[in-house]
Formats: sequence, C-alpha cells, structure tokens
Amino acid sequence: MTTSLSLPRHTSSSAPHSPAAPASVSPPAPAPSAALSRRGLLAAAGAAGAAGQHAAAATPAAAATAGSSGRASAALVIHNARVFTGVEQGGPARSVAVGRDGRILAVGPDAALRRYVGRDTETVDARGNTVMSGIHDGHVHPLGAGDRSLRPSLEGAETTAVELRTILTGFLADTGGAAAEPDRWLVVEDWNPVGLLPTGTAPHHSLLDALATRRPVILVGGDGHNLWANRRALEIAGVTAATPDPVGGRIVRGPDGLPTGVFKDDAQDLVKRHVPQPSRAELVAACAAVLELAAASGVTTMMDALVGRHELDLYRELAGAGRLPQRIVPAIRLDAAQAKDPSAALAYARGLRREYEGVPGLRFGMVKVFLDGVIEHPAQTAALLEPYLDGAGKPTGNRGELYTSAADYGRLTAAFNSAGWQMHAHGLGDRAVRTALDGYAYARRATGLRDPRNAVAHLQLVDPADLRRFAQLGVAACMQLQWAARDTWTMEALLPYIGPRRHRWLYPALSLERAGARLAGGSDWPVDALQVWNQLRTAIDRQGAHGSGPLHRELEGLGRSSVLRMHTSGTAWQLRQEGLTGTVEQGRAADLVILDRDVTRCPVADISGTEVRLTLVGGRVVHDADSTAGKAASARMASRPVSGPLSGPRPVSATAVHGGRHRACGCATS
Repeated sequence: MTTSLSLPRHTSSSAPHSPAAPASVSPPAPAPSAALSRRGLLAAAGAAGAAGQHAAAATPAAAATAGSSGRASAALVIHNARVFTGVEQGGPARSVAVGRDGRILAVGPDAALRRYVGRDTETVDARGNTVMSGIHDGHVHPLGAGDRSLRPSLEGAETTAVELRTILTGFLADTGGAAAEPDRWLVVEDWNPVGLLPTGTAPHHSLLDALATRRPVILVGGDGHNLWANRRALEIAGVTAATPDPVGGRIVRGPDGLPTGVFKDDAQDLVKRHVPQPSRAELVAACAAVLELAAASGVTTMMDALVGRHELDLYRELAGAGRLPQRIVPAIRLDAAQAKDPSAALAYARGLRREYEGVPGLRFGMVKVFLDGVIEHPAQTAALLEPYLDGAGKPTGNRGELYTSAADYGRLTAAFNSAGWQMHAHGLGDRAVRTALDGYAYARRATGLRDPRNAVAHLQLVDPADLRRFAQLGVAACMQLQWAARDTWTMEALLPYIGPRRHRWLYPALSLERAGARLAGGSDWPVDALQVWNQLRTAIDRQGAHGSGPLHRELEGLGRSSVLRMHTSGTAWQLRQEGLTGTVEQGRAADLVILDRDVTRCPVADISGTEVRLTLVGGRVVHDADSTAGKAASARMASRPVSGPLSGPRPVSATAVHGGRHRACGCATS
C-alpha cells in the first residue's frame, strides 16, 4: 500500500502568491498500523545518511523491493512536480524516484515512474511546484552564525549616536543590569560600520564611553571585518598608542596617534581574545539550531569558509550528537603569516585533516586565504587598482590593503594544488581579484595542473580586463549576489568613493558568465542573514525584496536558470562534488528540496518568499515543514529580522531605527 503525501500547492504564476494550507500526511486506510511517517520511512531510505554519501562515487542506485512491474521499487516517488534537473539534455520531468540507498533511481514523466511504486513506497504529490537539487552554499560561516546567536544583535541598524546609546542601554539592562557591573563583557553583534548617522560620522570609543556603565563593551561588525570597543575594553586588551598593527589587520588611530577603538580585520583579535566564551553546551546547541535553520532554507551542502581547530571540534561534537544535517566542506583558514611559508602551511592543513577526517559529514581539501578587507567607507580596506576617492571625486593616497602578495599567493597555491588541495581566496577589490588570478596563473605554470578548481569569493569589484581570466584559468567565481542591490552599502558608502566608472563593475555576474566563467553562489551568512531565496531573486533582478532600486540590472542581471544552476551545480563544481550532487539525475545522491511554488515560472519577485516543504540529504529527511521541528524552524525564519542570524535580545527602540544593509524581511514592523 502506498502512503500519499499532499504538499501545499502554490497558486498559478499569473496570480499573486498566497499562503496555502499546511501539508498533510494521508496514512493508508483502513489499518492504522500501516501508517508510515514521512521522516521515519525516508530516514530508513537514506540509512547511510548524509555523511556516508560524501566520499562515494556516483553509481546507479539500488533498491530492495519489487514494484508492481517487477522492477525494483523506490523508497520515495515525488510526482506531479516541475523538476529542475540542472542539466541541459532531456525533456520535461515531472517525477523523481529515490532508492533505498539514498540515490536517485530515475527522473522523468509521471507515467514512466509509476513502475517504481511498490507496496511500501512513499509518494509525494508536489502539486505542480518545484523539485530541485538542494542549495549548495559555497561561502558561509554556519558555526559563526550559531555563536552570534547567543548575543544581542544590532541587526545592521542605521542609527544616530543618541539612538545607538539608547539601544545599547537596553542591551546592558537585558544582559544583567547592575548585577553585571563592572566586569561582564557586553558583546553586541551585527554592528553596521557604515550605519552611524549622519553619514560620515566616525565611530570612536568616546561615544561608547558615554554609556552609564563600567563594563567593557564591544560592537562586532556584521561584515566580519570591523570591531568597535570602549575605553574599558581597550584597557583590558592592553591596547595603547604603542601597540603595533598585527599582520593582516589595523588599529584605527586618530590624528593624535591614539587608538579610536576601531579594529580592522585581524586586529580584532587583540580585543576578542579577552572576551569570555560561552559554555560548550550552549555553543553546540546554538550551532545545531542554526544548522536546522539552514536545512529549513533548503541548504544541503556548505563550504564553511573560516575553519580552524575550534570549528572542527564543534563539527565533531555535532556529528557525534547526530545534529549535522548538511554535507560540510571545511575551508581551513591560513593567516597572512602562514601564506608566506607554503611548506609549514601545508603541514598544518594536513595535520588538521588527519585529526578530523574521520568526522562523519566532513570532506577536506580546501583552504582559505584573505587577500583584502572590505570596500565601503569608512573601512576601505579592500585592495583597489586605483586609489579610493575622497567623496568629492579627488583621488586619495589609499588603495586599500593587500594582505598577501601575488608572488606569495602563487607559491602557496602551487604547493597546495600539487598536494591535491583547492584554494579559496577572499577577494573584494579589483586589485585583490587580480592578485588571486595572478597567483593561480603562476601555480598553473609551476605545476602544469589544468583543473585545480581554485576560487575567488565575493568579487565586489572586478576590472573588465580580468573577466576572461576566470575561464582561462578554470577559476570558480563565487559570488554573494544578495549584495547586488541599491542600498546604503552600494550607494552612499561606496559610489562617491570609487566613482561611476568603477561602480558600473560592481558584482559583474552576467559579464563573468558571458566571459565563460563558472559561477558559484554563497550567502556569507552570518555577515548577511540567511535568506536563500531572496538571494536567488536578487541575482536576477538586482534589487531584492527591499532594495531601493535595481543595481545595474540591464548590465549584470542573470537569467533564472543560470541563477538556479549557480546555487546548485555551479557550487557543486566549485567543491569538486558535481559527480555526487548538484543535479537531479539518475545515480546522483538524493539531495533534494520540494518547494511551495514553482520558482522556474512564478514572478521573479515571488521567489523571495519561497518556503521549503521538504529537504533531503542522501535520501534522508533533514527538514520536514510539517514536523514539530520543521514548524519551529519555519517560525524562527518567519519571525527573524533580516540581519540577525537567529533570535536574540532586541529592545523596542531598535524597531524605530532598524534599517541598514539588509532589509529583506520587513523586520521594522515585526
């Protein structure tokens, strides 16, 4: 007997989307004992689990039970779907059959796949909505999102100094009040480094010193590259005018040479190392919660773009507790000093791989290097080919900061590529992008390797002369296109400081695609909120749910199919996982999502509101919107303000001033 699952149906693409009734599970009648839960049956179907699928080669799926035609039956058949396969060949597909080993048995018309339905096959009616590969996030920091969720968040707010002090006063009360004086740290996440009003106001420790507290206070930038501390925090950290800038970072100083309280990039650690950490249990629970949130968003594979021993220990604990639902490719972070010593850096990475490669769910082979910082005013640490402007059109003497030279990066890349590792470079400014490409070109000449599968992430500004080099060198262009909208970050904090000629080349996704580059997608969560489907929508219309207008849409907006492939098969290619996941075809792992609408046909603006009804990894259910856990995860997503990674303390006063970089969920009214 077949169990039929009816998922909610999205309205026709010609009409506005309206919420559908919740999905229902219809057990077979009349025998109650025959009822099968969606989670239970599919968990059995993917008994090997997501972790066991990581290193396996793609082979034809096997099944264990005979169907009505005598052919092996499936564990699950999804029918009445619009299947986005991600492959060019083949006609329209309406059904997907999943085998009992967690792999895809077949893809095709409904009638053709009925033969895979056996007595204990579960069937799902997708109601005409999209079934596709799970989202592959090619640049994300999920454990960082878990850590941030334990502290209050400014949620990217744009505030005056008075408004900011009001919000921080609320946070002081929320985190212990008088009982926390004078030594408990107040650490506030998601500070907007370009959001202090009026525009151009520079952060200084004196503003934080005016709070009625003796506690050390730090505001951590949502971009991950800036930190703002009060005088008490500076004193505890021992930072004075005599403290030198660390390699890869900068202590911002005033005209008098004294620290202003602002720390950039690796200089943040001068203060952060003194902040007490949450308990291990608290941190593991928080990280598990954000991974559930990612599964509820349809994310099935992540490249964690900033990993060391601390993060690997957390992944081991999560995997041991059965709370690691996604496939994880950890990118081992190398600092600027390590980048100068390829042999020692390679030994370090190999040592971590040997120690942790047995952790289920992890697949090693990637390293990460920061080449520059961020481009917006006032930070301006992204490395540019031409100087920043002063805001009135005149060049300054600042071209940003390049943390690793092309020569050093080339030697490092050659050493790692020769050993079978891939490189992942943080490159925001056009000089950093060129440095990465120059390094990859050197390594190609030195090693003779033609497919090392290296990448450059972010690509906020790319010189047009470098567009074709991505295809020539086989370099993945990993882009975070939720940033490609008109807002404070791309306009007020950037246009006056780089001018219209360079501004036209912000996030040049279509130009890269036309130049033959392989596009991959990433969220950079929690630098941004995890809003997968608004991210995809913004890549198409260059505006997103709450942008003030399109950003170079006619020049750089991508087509819908390109965006869907970018965030599935494109990222799978970046991660050398394309033989296992990223497309919906026979033999691939059943890393699938069932959506509440047809994202291949609905109005582009409606893509932002997409909800995921079911997420499978290796045939195993990791999110079911109708389960208790799934409903809780969906509720968290629906109630979250746009910029915070998860729920956290938020005083009422924040509602009136919230704005900032990422406005995509209308949190000002929540």
